Amino acid sequence: MNHTQVNQVLDHLKQGRTLTQADAIERFNCYRLSSIIHILRNQGYDIVTYNERNTRRKGTHARYELKEFTA
Repeated sequence: MNHTQVNQVLDHLKQGRTLTQADAIERFNCYRLSSIIHILRNQGYDIVTYNERNTRRKGTHARYELKEFTA
């Protein structure tokens, strides 16, 4: 994880998009999305976590969304 990935994730969320770990790997080569989300939350960003059921396997995964951001 590096500052570029933090910025990429933040920019993605600021566009009103959501993000999962699979999305982060595909788009940003980011394997520590939960760590980046933690950093952004500590910086004051209101990021909501939605737990979604997996479609191909048992279990759930997290989907993150930035709330109440004004560009």
